[in-house]
Amino acid sequence: MKETDSNRKFSGATRYVLDDELASIVNVSMALEMPLLLKGEPGTGKTMLAHAIAESLEMPLIVLNVKSSMKLIDALYQYDTLTRLNDSRFGDSNRDVSKIEDYIKMGKIGQAFTSEVRAVLLIDEIDKADTDFQDDMLDVLDQMEFDIIEIDRTIRAKYRPVIIITSNAKKDLSDPFLGRCNFHHIAFPDPKMMRKIVTVHFPDTDANLMENAVSTLYKLREIDNIEKKPATRELINWIRALETDPDFKPKTLAKGDIPFLGVLFKKSQDYDKAMSITNRPRLF
Repeated sequence: MKETDSNRKFSGATRYVLDDELASIVNVSMALEMPLLLKGEPGTGKTMLAHAIAESLEMPLIVLNVKSSMKLIDALYQYDTLTRLNDSRFGDSNRDVSKIEDYIKMGKIGQAFTSEVRAVLLIDEIDKADTDFQDDMLDVLDQMEFDIIEIDRTIRAKYRPVIIITSNAKKDLSDPFLGRCNFHHIAFPDPKMMRKIVTVHFPDTDANLMENAVSTLYKLREIDNIEKKPATRELINWIRALETDPDFKPKTLAKGDIPFLGVLFKKSQDYDKAMSITNRPRLF
């Protein structure tokens, strides 16, 4: 197997702010050729890290969005038996139905293995899959090969991809799975880090708007019994919404007058609770 880019280091991207610990574990994982498992609450930048690595190291990004019903073979390749059957019955295709390989399409892992350049492979929300999928997938990623049984061919990775795996911790992962990955928990940013993140996305934002928006976010996250607290992603979208409102004044946030709560809270019960509290005078 060929290897390239072994000395390249990741230190962040144009719109992704990270701390030294996260940068170090990314680079250690690439050096050790191990998958990096990221955990953390939704909206903290787990998925965007893979995008940032691909941007920084100028690699293509291949994304496998894991579904609960997904089988490993779907991530490796698909054999289009229906199209081949139709071609054989109706004969209106230019394909030779005797060539089964013409009906094989690579899945996301297969695409990463057959890529002509080293790629970043993001396996998103692995906790949605069952344990067999998780463990069998890591077998393939360890060996960097898999078999296509229909054509008796082994697909070996041309380049070992940079593998980022995310989990929202909705379901425990198996011990064998955890043992074969490096691990990092992306904690929710503290206010200082959040200001840096906001500045990267909004370099020309009014300072009062940024300060009041960040302060308001942290106070909203303290509301009791919120199922899905607003995170970095919601804050960025909320600031965009605030900037589009010509009548908005940043100082109103300090008074508890908070517009566009539907951008911050995505679950009905959370939205209703936030509405009931923020409508009270002197919330903050």
